[in-house]
Amino acid sequence: MTSKELALRTELIEACRSMNSLGINKGTSGNISVRYGDGFLISPTGISYDKLTPEHVVAMGWDATYTGDVMPSSEWRFHRDILQTRPDMNAVVHTHSTHATALSILGRDIPAIHYLIASAGGSDIRCAPYEIFGSQELANSVLLALEGRRACLLAHHGVITGHVSIARALSLAVTVEELAHQYVMCLPLGEPSIMSESQVADVLVKFKNYGQQVESGHAGLRQAS
Repeated sequence: MTSKELALRTELIEACRSMNSLGINKGTSGNISVRYGDGFLISPTGISYDKLTPEHVVAMGWDATYTGDVMPSSEWRFHRDILQTRPDMNAVVHTHSTHATALSILGRDIPAIHYLIASAGGSDIRCAPYEIFGSQELANSVLLALEGRRACLLAHHGVITGHVSIARALSLAVTVEELAHQYVMCLPLGEPSIMSESQVADVLVKFKNYGQQVESGHAGLRQAS
């Protein structure tokens, strides 16, 4: 095992534990994957996060092969298919966060109730139709719901987020749950006001320059944008 692979396995385990400590998952119901080499690393099925070691993390090929006695998460199919078809995503996080799952039970998309909806890539977060867990049918449904998006809900199931890194995918999962919570709180009070497509488009443009931008040759005085 190379030092890079060990670091990724360790980061994946820490993220699994963070899902629970952040309150967006319980037990071992969630799972995480990250692109590595000619395939991906994925959390195992049915092992308590506090007992996970780097050796428990499963290395899988795109052909679904793996070695060793530890079985991968039952949801390996949608992890594989997302990473194979979305070069913009290097990591996938799946949780069963409470409010997002509640909306999935209603079969509701999350509309643009807050500008942070744009962090998921568009003007809504779609709810994929129900398919049984671990199936290719579920994976296919997920890919459709994720078109042009970094997150989706799974009907009667949970949430998926994907991003350039484990940390970014985990952060987005937290944001999705917060948006879901806000939406659930609004619904009993009346019909929420929804941002327009053009308003969300403006946010998407703004987000392109959001955060710390690493540039060279700018050690002197600069103008804020």
